[in-house]
Amino acid sequence: MSQDEPQANAATAATPTGYEVVQTYLKTLDNSPGVYRMLDAKGRVLYVGKARNLKKRVSNYAKPTGHSARIARMISQTASMMFLTTRTETEALLLEQNLIKQLKPHFNVLLRDDKSFPNILVTGHDYPQIKKHRGARREKGAYYGPFASADAVNRTLNQLQKVFLLRNCSDAMFETRTRPCLQYQIKRCSGPCVGKIDAEGYATLVRDAEDFLSGRTTKMQENLAGEMQAASEAMEFEKAAILRDRIRALTQVQQAQGVNPRGVAEADVIALHMEGGQACVQVFFIRAHQNWGNRDFYPRTGAGAGPGEVLQAFVGQFYDQKEPPRLILLSDPLDEQDLMSQALGEKLGRKVEISVPLRGEKSELVANAQRNARESLGRKMAETATQARLLEGLAQAFDLVGPPQRIEVYDNSHIQGAHAVGAMIVAGPEGFMKSQYRKFNIKGDDLTPGDDFGMMKEVLTRRFKRLLKEDPDREGEHWPELLLIDGGAGQVSAVHQIMEELGVTDIPMIGVAKGVDRDQGKEEFYRRKKRPFALKRNDPVLYFIQRLRDEAHRFAIGTHRAKRAKAQGATPLDDVSGVGAARKRALLAHFGSAKAVSRAGLEDLKAVDGISETLAETIYGFFHDKG
Repeated sequence: MSQDEPQANAATAATPTGYEVVQTYLKTLDNSPGVYRMLDAKGRVLYVGKARNLKKRVSNYAKPTGHSARIARMISQTASMMFLTTRTETEALLLEQNLIKQLKPHFNVLLRDDKSFPNILVTGHDYPQIKKHRGARREKGAYYGPFASADAVNRTLNQLQKVFLLRNCSDAMFETRTRPCLQYQIKRCSGPCVGKIDAEGYATLVRDAEDFLSGRTTKMQENLAGEMQAASEAMEFEKAAILRDRIRALTQVQQAQGVNPRGVAEADVIALHMEGGQACVQVFFIRAHQNWGNRDFYPRTGAGAGPGEVLQAFVGQFYDQKEPPRLILLSDPLDEQDLMSQALGEKLGRKVEISVPLRGEKSELVANAQRNARESLGRKMAETATQARLLEGLAQAFDLVGPPQRIEVYDNSHIQGAHAVGAMIVAGPEGFMKSQYRKFNIKGDDLTPGDDFGMMKEVLTRRFKRLLKEDPDREGEHWPELLLIDGGAGQVSAVHQIMEELGVTDIPMIGVAKGVDRDQGKEEFYRRKKRPFALKRNDPVLYFIQRLRDEAHRFAIGTHRAKRAKAQGATPLDDVSGVGAARKRALLAHFGSAKAVSRAGLEDLKAVDGISETLAETIYGFFHDKG
């Protein structure tokens, strides 16, 4: 892959833009495939595109007429271009999607809030654990998924534990148990940790669970029914009752999954609905003939893209970090469907079929997904309209220049200064912008425990120093138009002083205090150099502010609890060089506690599985060579 030098001059008021600028690049281009970027006078990327033939594609932009309104607007803003040549058009397509996700150009279709999906993991232990897993597949074991949400995984795991009685405890807990835990008592685990089931019996349960997750359920239920009948005839009524409960729980799992297609073993069903310049893409996950949930997405449509372009961009960006299934069913054909299929297949190392079904069960699946997309977009548009009215009401209530497009709400959480964290949530015209939330581990060593002013100063200083560094001209979308602070006049004054020190004094801020008796509904609002006031108890703007404050508090508390839980699980072994998670588990399982490890002799440490002689000496020296 080679790169041509960007031919962009420094942005000035006189910088030429438009199709004539594009024409100047035609002389330097050949017929290679590649990716091009269109930039405005300030060097911001307007659009990223790919071409089978760069010269031919760019020549289309060099014409003064014949463009859609969207493309004409983009060309009129173009002041320079950059090019990357590739060996193949497939390579160009993959590179294009990577650059779009990285640069987020205004005129491209963008997939927003593209998070990883959870899986169910059956670990590679001798007595495997069944658990939720999110992120890269680093742990050994069998993975089943993806599921649409953590809730979908949790519901399935809850039922699977009733059916198959597999353990969900950690390996360290499993190794150190001496008596059955509560999960065994409530019939959610077969108790392998204390020998309530032998290795062969537990392996059968694991095999049954994997058969279920692989879609082989009919034979399993027949076998269970046969075992129940045999147990009943042998007068083993307790065993028969257990098998009956397993059959019942298994049926509940299948009913909870809803539509389970017979003719589609593995597919992602992707349907698009567009209305009023907005789009909703609904994705259903079909695995092992089972419906594993659905997720809706609201991509930015690039200021007027058509269905084919929207779905093309969505599919390319959606599978950028995800493994595609063997079959992808679509509601609309992609602009370059065969090329996308080839690109995903090359990336995966096997064939990926992309299809727009017109009849049969597959068509019904797509129609169901498209109906969900239409209904979801309708709800989203209604919520957006309500949100717009609330933002307008907020602007009127607090004398703002206009409805704020980005509101940042800050809160702190700690227990007597311990495990202190700061939290920032963000809201805008489309509601809470959860991908923009940020958490701050309070680092100030010189802070007095419980010093909320000091914590807020650290959080805001870090937040706005970074903003000033990354976007000093405020050209991006990350500068807030309103700050909400939990507190009264003192907090507002302190925050103003902090912002003054940073040279940022033009962002309105509002302090939200609980008011008389700290009663919700009697909140008082503080602004600098203005008298505090309250809103009527039934004012929708008051409810809106309460929701913002409560969301910030929820996020701060959750972040604090996660930090505290992590600290409680920490041991001195975390600081020993060469001791990772697996060796830490082995040491704790062998000795029972970190304190016992610290007191262990050198020969005892060498006796632990996975601990070499050199590492044993390192561990022994860590605890005994401190003078």
